[in-house]
Amino acid sequence: LYIACRQDGVPRTFKEIVAVSTINKKEIGRCFKLILKALETSVDLITTSDFMFRFCSNLGLDNKVQRAATHIASTAGDLDIVCGRSPVSVAAAAIYMATQASEAPRSPAEIGDILGVAEITIRQAYRLMHPRAKELFPPGFVFARSLESLPAS
Repeated sequence: LYIACRQDGVPRTFKEIVAVSTINKKEIGRCFKLILKALETSVDLITTSDFMFRFCSNLGLDNKVQRAATHIASTAGDLDIVCGRSPVSVAAAAIYMATQASEAPRSPAEIGDILGVAEITIRQAYRLMHPRAKELFPPGFVFARSLESLPAS
């Protein structure tokens, strides 16, 4: 199921697959690797953009915030700010940053509950991004609050 979703362009996280099955995350990961090897195939790496539309939609965010979050996540990756972080964690942190600068801020706890990401994970990725927030927002973004007033974590 995990492989089929990725190959069809609708990737899901291991946590999402675990939630609809009776198999644990470790076993799904093990089987994923075995199936890829047996079929002599591969799947594209997942990126933040694979999840961003769905995540923002699940949170009820408007297009302006979604575009900003997508740009923030992509730029953070390009600038190697979030090396080694999961694309899901980076997407969640980018959403947190974008919402904090918008008219409808969301807490890491609220974002984490809906996206299935731990609040501390969101905060850790956000802390890496925060010092370079000015570079991460898209040109022309209209801030509801100043960059200086964004939370440090």
